[in-house]
Amino acid sequence: MGAVSTTLFAGVEAMRRGQAAPIGSLTQLGQLPLTAPPGTKTRKVSAIIDLAPLDGIVFGGWDVIETDARAAAVRAGVLTREDLARHGKFLRTIVAFPGVANPRFTVRVAASRVKPVRSLRAQVEAIRADIRAFRRRERCTRLVVLCAMSVEAYVPPSTVHRSLAAFEAGLRSDDPAIAPSQLYAYAALREGAPFVNGTPNVTAETPALQELARRAGVPLAGSDFKSGQTYLKTVIAAGLRNRLLGLDGWFSTNILGNRDGDVLEDPQAFAAKRATKTGVLADICRADLYPELYRHIEHLVKINYYPPRGDNKEAWDSVDLRGWLGYPMQIKINFQCRDSILAAPLALDLVLLADAAARAGASGLIDWLGFFFKSPVVRGARKPSNDPNLQLAALEREIGRLAARRRRTRR
Repeated sequence: MGAVSTTLFAGVEAMRRGQAAPIGSLTQLGQLPLTAPPGTKTRKVSAIIDLAPLDGIVFGGWDVIETDARAAAVRAGVLTREDLARHGKFLRTIVAFPGVANPRFTVRVAASRVKPVRSLRAQVEAIRADIRAFRRRERCTRLVVLCAMSVEAYVPPSTVHRSLAAFEAGLRSDDPAIAPSQLYAYAALREGAPFVNGTPNVTAETPALQELARRAGVPLAGSDFKSGQTYLKTVIAAGLRNRLLGLDGWFSTNILGNRDGDVLEDPQAFAAKRATKTGVLADICRADLYPELYRHIEHLVKINYYPPRGDNKEAWDSVDLRGWLGYPMQIKINFQCRDSILAAPLALDLVLLADAAARAGASGLIDWLGFFFKSPVVRGARKPSNDPNLQLAALEREIGRLAARRRRTRR
């Protein structure tokens, strides 16, 4: 229940009260086709597929520090004093379950509210018990678990992640390569809840959890919200590629003062974020097709913790490109953004679309949600696409398929 989650909670409550517009949300504002030329007939996403209504949503979660969403929102420092006063009573009703933590993965976070059990198997069962208790208490017909926890130290998938059998054996033997985020994912899928990973933590990428999602008949999606600097990078990179302008280098840096910025000061945690932020250019630019333009792109990404800025990140990009006759040019970008304000509507869209996919019978990886992620995980041996134009087209096609399934079911 950090900055993104509490901003999501408050935003949905504001919309339910008619106090705010759902700016940034495809499911609430979007009309398809989104990029329709003038005169084209469009339809609202909410009229095409059967989305859960905002009035029917209840929130819960886990936190290893705070007891409730209001306390977490105060610490996060995203919401204004006025919004905290307006929605504080509602946020106080969202009480956090104690979470699970592992010092090997949970870096620079002083976890004080953790499950009083040590073994991985016991931790998983405790998380599953929380999910069942929440379902009973709130009388939920369906659940979605969204991962918006702090970035974990990066540990690449190992033998324990190669199959469901290996993973469950690792739970029994307390394998040190199993991260807390993977425990939440496993517990959610075992409880029949779709799991959506909004962080760079390694979950949806693992064959073990993909196998579990298929067997359980539950959707799995990830990873890492593509909300600000990286989203702009993919849009601009696709535009440069479409014009066949050469790209020599892209330097990205930003300052961030929230808990995410603090956690990312740790080199192991930053390794996970760097992997998702630097992986977006190669497949967009297609060096295999245009080696003379994109074979040697120098791509550097840095994040600096600067407490005075809080959640209000400032991002700088310096882009070196080449044009006709090899003449050099530059693009400079200064994006003063609000991390959680950009991520919260993506979180809402992902939850609603994952729920709609589950009701339509989808299971395993649902890679058509790649538009929302920095590091989209795809089925099989296919390579993921980070081109926002291709991702949006795939998303719109799948929404059309969900609508067709809905019509067949009603017949």
